[in-house]
Amino acid sequence: MNSHQMICHLNDSFKAVIGEKSVSMNVNIFYKTIGKWFALYLPINWPHGVPTRPEIDQEKNGSKPIDFDKDLNELKEFIERLTKENKDFKWSNHPLFGEMSQEDWMRWAYLHVDHHLRQFGV
Repeated sequence: MNSHQMICHLNDSFKAVIGEKSVSMNVNIFYKTIGKWFALYLPINWPHGVPTRPEIDQEKNGSKPIDFDKDLNELKEFIERLTKENKDFKWSNHPLFGEMSQEDWMRWAYLHVDHHLRQFGV
């Protein structure tokens, strides 16, 4: 994944969690309970190389990087939109963890962005 693909991946994932992009689900009892707790609340960095859903994988069916500045601005807008107190959207279900609380979603968003920024030493 290069930096432009990472930006598009984050945009696609944010579109999915607010219902603007359809993503295939793989929810099961393990992911909904133990997996979610490990991913969101265990104080370790997320491992690299874990496969993502094909709809948000830029080498499969995710949005293709075309215009870096436009995609980066879109990411900034998503971060602003997701962190505003008054939301103009309803959270969708997570493709692995299912239904999540506002607190879970905010934690997930922070960890997801942090995970990808670490790939590039940021």
